[in-house]
Amino acid sequence: MTASLDRLEHSRSAFAHAVSPRTWRQALAIAPSDASFAPALRVGLAVTIVLVGGGFLGRPDLAGFAALGALCSAFGRYEPYPRRAGKIALVSALIIAYASFGALLGATTTSAAVQVLAISISAGVAAMVLAAFAITGPGAVILIFASTAAVAFSHTEADITTVCTTVIVGAAVGWVASMLPALVHPVGPAQLSVARALAAVDSRQQDAARAAIARARTVVALNTGTREHRLGLVTLLDDAEALLDAWANGDDPTHASDVLAHERELRKMRRYDALEVRAAQLDTPPRNFFAAGLTQLTSPALVVNAARITVAAALAAWCATLFGFEHPLWATMGAIAAMQGITFHTTVQRGIQRLLGNIGGAIFAAGLIALSLGYWQTVVAIVALQIAAELLVLKNYALTTLAITPMALLLTGLAGHLTPAVTISRIGDTLIGVLIGIVIAALTIERADRYHRS
Repeated sequence: MTASLDRLEHSRSAFAHAVSPRTWRQALAIAPSDASFAPALRVGLAVTIVLVGGGFLGRPDLAGFAALGALCSAFGRYEPYPRRAGKIALVSALIIAYASFGALLGATTTSAAVQVLAISISAGVAAMVLAAFAITGPGAVILIFASTAAVAFSHTEADITTVCTTVIVGAAVGWVASMLPALVHPVGPAQLSVARALAAVDSRQQDAARAAIARARTVVALNTGTREHRLGLVTLLDDAEALLDAWANGDDPTHASDVLAHERELRKMRRYDALEVRAAQLDTPPRNFFAAGLTQLTSPALVVNAARITVAAALAAWCATLFGFEHPLWATMGAIAAMQGITFHTTVQRGIQRLLGNIGGAIFAAGLIALSLGYWQTVVAIVALQIAAELLVLKNYALTTLAITPMALLLTGLAGHLTPAVTISRIGDTLIGVLIGIVIAALTIERADRYHRS
């Protein structure tokens, strides 16, 4: 009885946290970030290529699916190239599989209940797989977007093949775009990771700085480049860690500014060789990400989270249907996006940000749709919005969603005519999805998750 009351009180405090003014103010805060144009331009390039190709081939209805495949380039943006190649390939395979699965659903059943159940289960699986393999990026929402778009498009067996082939082409373009910088700046990820570690050290937040240094050591160990260059980076990380130790002991090392001054040069799109080499050996590379991910797939925490997401996605779609919205599967994406947070606090933050971003983005989309843009004007708008989303992703998720929402609606419109009224459904579906996601997260909150009480 006492345990049940404690659980009830824990959930009650979680609900109170979700509606507190402080939580909403935090959701609107603009975070400092070191986002660069390079990752955003890579994604923009991939999307541009497939959309232009679809236009020249006279298949604008398929260009959107190719663009969804190309969005594999939005994942793993800071991974070292050897690992990025594998992770982007896995994401590509997942997007292809999910789009094909959605096309199969659309072609074989018109039952909304069956489609919702299947998409909801696949949403939980997507979240579990991405978490198990530690794949960073837009998350499971992209996979479910591909599925829901294919459900609406596909009506025959031939459509299944068409969707699958188109997404494969787009994913191939996205993979190449992600790997192209390795030809001109192969040491880029290693240098950037060390620069980010130095920035964290400069903030003097011990835990965050040590985590950034550990991450940088992993990237340097996995990255390509000469042994001497990598040893220079390791030496710099050793010096940065020594600064943290000195500050923790109350000392004030005079050479701190000399160590931290390397950050600016490391961020430039060129190899930086002005590094002292004192480190004797490189750190041992971590276990292959795929092998490590396979062992995590059966993790109880990931399985439970997948079940939570499945329930939230299904309930969101059912509620959207009950309220008469035309695209109930959009509600599943709202629930999924909210529940991608690691803690309840981040779940609420993402939920608030997605809701506000969707409202603003839907209003903007309504204006664009009302203009009745031609195909090429729509392509320009989609690419610009995608690049903006990639640049804003580390600043605030609401700003990111402000760009993603009109981009997603314009992509959807490539396969069929949309009216400005569709934005009302988008807002309603998102509201339902976010609310359901937060409620499920609060009811199933882990007892160890107490950040929201701080």
